[in-house]
Amino acid sequence: MSAIESRLAELGVTLPDAPAPAANYVPYVVSGNMVYVSGQISMQDGALITGKLGADTETAAGAAAAKTCAISLLAQLKAACDGDIDRLVRVVKLVGFVNSTPDFTEQPKVINGASDFLVEALGDKGRHARSAVSAASLPLGVAVEIEAIFEIA
Repeated sequence: MSAIESRLAELGVTLPDAPAPAANYVPYVVSGNMVYVSGQISMQDGALITGKLGADTETAAGAAAAKTCAISLLAQLKAACDGDIDRLVRVVKLVGFVNSTPDFTEQPKVINGASDFLVEALGDKGRHARSAVSAASLPLGVAVEIEAIFEIA
């Protein structure tokens, strides 16, 4: 088991198989030492995590949904690295989209669910630049979608 996967196991997390794309795109692109991972939607145990923040979903539930996106991002990274996730040098950037009402202002707290998890799991390698923005709706009604850029060795 890799060092990163051992740390994830300590946190009670096992990486799932990388989710297949839902449309005409690829789940990731490797260019040089960078991996660009397409947006990963909030899912747990194969079920979508849906909801609109500020209406029917609380901030804490949104943060938990964001964590599931981060786990899927790591699963895609592992696939991009041919199974060797320890090639990760660092998380460079996250872009988080929050399905929310126009007056909802806690997008950063929602995306913290992903950011905090990545730092807890990866230490300094998990520290990253980030954007957290609102969206009027997201695919399939999910609560959160996050894309990422990783640097690998």
